[in-house]
Amino acid sequence: MPSRDDDHTGARIREQRRLARLTQRQLAERLPYSYSYLNQVECGARPATAAFVAACARALTIDVTVLTGQPYVTELQRDRLAELVRPIRESLDLYDLGPDPELTPRPAQQLIAGADRLCAEVRATRLRSAARDLPGLIAELTHAACSTPSTELWRALASAYRTAHDISVKLGYYDLSTVALDRMDWAAHRASDPYLAAVRQYMRALVYFREGEYRIGQRLIAAGHDMIAQNDPSREALAVVGQLHLGGAVIAARAERQSSVGQHIAEAHRIAERIGDASDVHWLSFGPANVALHQMSAAVEMCQYDEAMKQARGIELPPPLPTSRRAHFLIERARAEMETGHTDAALKSLVEARRLAPEQTRYHPAARETITGLVHQSRRTPETLNHMAAWVGL
Repeated sequence: MPSRDDDHTGARIREQRRLARLTQRQLAERLPYSYSYLNQVECGARPATAAFVAACARALTIDVTVLTGQPYVTELQRDRLAELVRPIRESLDLYDLGPDPELTPRPAQQLIAGADRLCAEVRATRLRSAARDLPGLIAELTHAACSTPSTELWRALASAYRTAHDISVKLGYYDLSTVALDRMDWAAHRASDPYLAAVRQYMRALVYFREGEYRIGQRLIAAGHDMIAQNDPSREALAVVGQLHLGGAVIAARAERQSSVGQHIAEAHRIAERIGDASDVHWLSFGPANVALHQMSAAVEMCQYDEAMKQARGIELPPPLPTSRRAHFLIERARAEMETGHTDAALKSLVEARRLAPEQTRYHPAARETITGLVHQSRRTPETLNHMAAWVGL
């Protein structure tokens, strides 16, 4: 088995660089980062930022997951989550077969409620439960929507496909997440719902964001705005527009377009002040708290860790905020705490993220990178940190 010394993102970057027959200096010349930084990441002295990993993947013309090691199959098998992925993959593949003659679906309202329940479970980070029930719900919704088409059923099916995307991303199956978004578009088109279609563009933009394709991500955000520009400014429309601006902010931050970050955040803040908490709209969690969280995320993406810490200290998480969003905040705060020398606080944040959302935290690449960084920074590794490192498979 690989040891902690050779099973980290930097080691995988080194391996792929050598397979590409590049020296460190040659790869560094293709990156917007220094040779020194690359050297430190490869030897494990510094954790890799998501932006750095994406830049390396682009320079080496490989997927980001090759460098992050996702999906983390050993841990997924140990948690018996890997076995839940194949049925989801199959349910996405069989979308065009129409009604199943051997299936008797539940009444439409129960299916619609079921789609909402799975969205809620993902946001409560009950991934196992959601993944187990999702394929059956997709089969029933497909049968019902094809047999007795209605806008509500097609919307529910699009929502189920969106849940497939969310689960796939959280477990590191990015290829499957892309298929799920294609299916979401297929169902949203049949529902004639421009808001769902715009949400799908937002989620597509984040896929390209993870891969380091920031220009494409920005174009997709713009396309999402265009889809609802001609509609009345309802609360639903404003919430989706606001979320698009939040997506645009983090993409602009990664692309080092600080003025665009400010514009997107300001517009999202204006909308949030107007409509308040709109977390009930398409499960986007849009509202004042989410604007503040994205502002902090943008600072982290720009490596402005002191500013991120300042933002984090001023954030009060409201009780309705989903567990998944709380855990994500803690993971990002841990990164900022580590980078500003507050290693004990960083470990405490990660332990709290694990308590709130164990599955999400265990498979989150940023959490794993921060744990790796804490291990290498510690002269004497605390027992809690040793447990965390072993827990994520380092």
